[in-house]
Amino acid sequence: RMPVSVPAADRRQRASAAFSLSFLSLVFSITAFSSSYWCEGTRKVAKPFCTGQTKGDHCIRFNRPDANNSNAVQYIWETGDDKFVDQKFHAGIWYSCEEIIDEEGEKCRSFISLTPSADRGVLWLSIVAELLYIILLLTGAVLMSVEMCYYSTIIDRLKINAFSAVVTVLAGLLGMVAHMMYTTVFQMTVNLGPEDWRPHTWDYGWSYCLAWASFACCMAAAVTTINKYTKAILEFKHKRKTLEKNLKIKYKFPDH
Repeated sequence: RMPVSVPAADRRQRASAAFSLSFLSLVFSITAFSSSYWCEGTRKVAKPFCTGQTKGDHCIRFNRPDANNSNAVQYIWETGDDKFVDQKFHAGIWYSCEEIIDEEGEKCRSFISLTPSADRGVLWLSIVAELLYIILLLTGAVLMSVEMCYYSTIIDRLKINAFSAVVTVLAGLLGMVAHMMYTTVFQMTVNLGPEDWRPHTWDYGWSYCLAWASFACCMAAAVTTINKYTKAILEFKHKRKTLEKNLKIKYKFPDH
């Protein structure tokens, strides 16, 4: 019994690992797709004049009844970065948000509207590819769960295994293309986007890292599934050869 139970336990472990990786990839991709932290950075904006009770270094107090001469002189002699303040922003596939300098909170606008018109087609392709990536990941996870829970013949399990492997590999390829297209569109928007949005400094955010982590988990799930399928095929062929060999011996030396 041991030679039979050990391969079965090994197959269950591989199936469980592939499903876990695929499910993790699905969660990562949905989280990254719906967030706006693919890229983060700062913009240099001119300090606004202080209004009302506003105080601090983020505004300029000038030409006000309570402003003394020293403040006026200080403002006149301000040059360079002293007149500007760093405004933080973060952008994703759907929208870009910027902090409000003299108030609390953020203001957001559609990232699609910020993209140069020549690159909007690539952005829409990236969005479609991301959606297909999520759909294929969901399909692969469902197939893997069916394989784990549905006790059928070996042939049926092999068919489900093969189909889930193909779907997961296609999902990984689509995800890679989608992430690369968005990266290209964002870099073009940084160079050719609206003047009131172009960042001074920027870097990739946690959502971007999460998207590529989803791709890594997806490919790991695909490799695990393909490896499980290949091993199952080899075991099936070995059992068939053993059965044929036993049948030949039986017919060659029949029982008396």
